[in-house]
Amino acid sequence: MKKIFVYPILGVMLSSVLGACAAQTAQTPELKNEQATEMKKGTEATEINSAHWSYEGETSPEHWGDLDPVNSACVNGNEQSPINIEFSQVANEKGAEDLQINYKLTSFSLMNNGHTVQANTASGRNSILIKGKEYKLAQFHFHTPSEHQFNGQNYEMELHLVHKDEDGKIAVLGVMIQEGEENKNLAAVWGILPKEETEKDIFLKEPVNLKALLPEDRTAFHYDGSLTTPPCTEEVKWTVFEMPIEMSKEQIEAFRQIFPDDHRPVQSLNNRKVIKS
Repeated sequence: MKKIFVYPILGVMLSSVLGACAAQTAQTPELKNEQATEMKKGTEATEINSAHWSYEGETSPEHWGDLDPVNSACVNGNEQSPINIEFSQVANEKGAEDLQINYKLTSFSLMNNGHTVQANTASGRNSILIKGKEYKLAQFHFHTPSEHQFNGQNYEMELHLVHKDEDGKIAVLGVMIQEGEENKNLAAVWGILPKEETEKDIFLKEPVNLKALLPEDRTAFHYDGSLTTPPCTEEVKWTVFEMPIEMSKEQIEAFRQIFPDDHRPVQSLNNRKVIKS
């Protein structure tokens, strides 16, 4: 296996949910207003939870189900995420999910939602196809340490690219992040990381090369899971790439200065099938 960072599971933590976006450069006020409206739609489409929740104390993951009845899946669900992926127990079925990724150079805006730093887009130009069904990218965000585990171990961080189809169903690409070389594709994002919770999105001056955020080797694990934040909605299609990408120690620490720990502990697999393809 690649270099993995073993992080102690603190028993009470988690991650973040969804959004959508725009870019600042060369935009008319009308376009910005339209994108702002779409960003709000993208956020609400994933079931906004009004009850305060966090990764520690009385509002930590182990208490989410008690905070609001809408969070019942957090404690009663049978297909919860994240999970520990034991390589020896996965089924090898090459091409089983028939995943196609259609990403382009795209403008984003950033927000600190109190749980993570999230990059939103309203372009509608980026999508994935899973068995021929299209899911459009709404946003991407980060967790530290990684939410998913490989053979019981965590990476330093994890990137989630969140997509939804026309019916609001969700599909997420998970990318492990390990300490290594500086990730120049995220330099523009890291240059303006919002340290405090934001009321308005911060528009990036440079577009993001989404393809470059994915590992070169697209071997991945696929399973049916849930959102990793309240309300822990199930029927989420998960694809977690085996090969990690790299970020520098400085980049990782910059994120941890804002969110020291924003991951949900792994959940029971409950006889679900994990497919490697």
